[in-house]
Amino acid sequence: MQSKPTPRATRAILRATAIAGAVAVLASGCASDTVKRGYLPGYADGEVTNRTEGITSLWVGSWVAALAVGLITWGLMLWCVAAYRKRRDDDQLPVQTRYHVPLELMYVIVPLAMVLVLFYHTDRVMTEVTSVSGEADVHVQVIGKQWSWDFNYLDDGVYDTGQHLIDVGGQTAEDQLDGAPGTSTALPTLYLPVGETVEFTLDSRDVIHSFWIPAFLYKQDMIPGHTNTFEVVPEREGTYAGKCAELCGQWHSGMLFNVKVVSRAEYDARMDELRALGQTGELGLDLNRHQEAPASAETEEAAH
Repeated sequence: MQSKPTPRATRAILRATAIAGAVAVLASGCASDTVKRGYLPGYADGEVTNRTEGITSLWVGSWVAALAVGLITWGLMLWCVAAYRKRRDDDQLPVQTRYHVPLELMYVIVPLAMVLVLFYHTDRVMTEVTSVSGEADVHVQVIGKQWSWDFNYLDDGVYDTGQHLIDVGGQTAEDQLDGAPGTSTALPTLYLPVGETVEFTLDSRDVIHSFWIPAFLYKQDMIPGHTNTFEVVPEREGTYAGKCAELCGQWHSGMLFNVKVVSRAEYDARMDELRALGQTGELGLDLNRHQEAPASAETEEAAH
């Protein structure tokens, strides 16, 4: 004899499922902006770049789909546990089914459809993120080195250079740049004009690094002998933290930098400051672990 669920058990399970669904809907409506972003970095007053909204939507859509699959799976498991549990007066084994063609087809078709949908949306978003139009307003070369960063502002013919932060754990809120978490006045600062397309050229002087601005929701590797590029439009003025996302040696934890997205006037003023400091020209890719840059590209040329 095959065990069958009682009407009372069926009603109890349906009632519990309805209550759980109602609670989930109410909770999602009351969720904070952080929860709605899937706990990704972001701000309530606008997107940080022109790419963050698409990346956030892909991430949130993915985990919502995964949660839905989980709820269905867990629900079916609990249903079987509750509805087909062994009763006291049932001494026979349930019917043993060797195969069930419709169910087995569903096991194949449904996961395949889910993977194809996820692949389609992932490919669409990543194609947009990694596309380079070649018509950028600002061109910046970022050079990773053990264990800091050099920034060549190619359009303005100036550069900035930094040294790694030795005492990372000793930084306090007073050391932060503009009060932004993860930043420090002791770190090099990358300036970007708001609302303009920036093309990044990424190179490494020594080992593999990874250029990462968490608030931009994107990172890209920096490989010796290989140049990577990507474009982005910063859309929100502010100060953000940057870091290396690839373990690159002893002082990897101190390979940090700041990012300031500013108005065009402030950006030009910063370029003038670097020019007044004599930091004109471009820093090259020659191996340099002393963390000290020459005063100018002309000085570097003369040294060779």
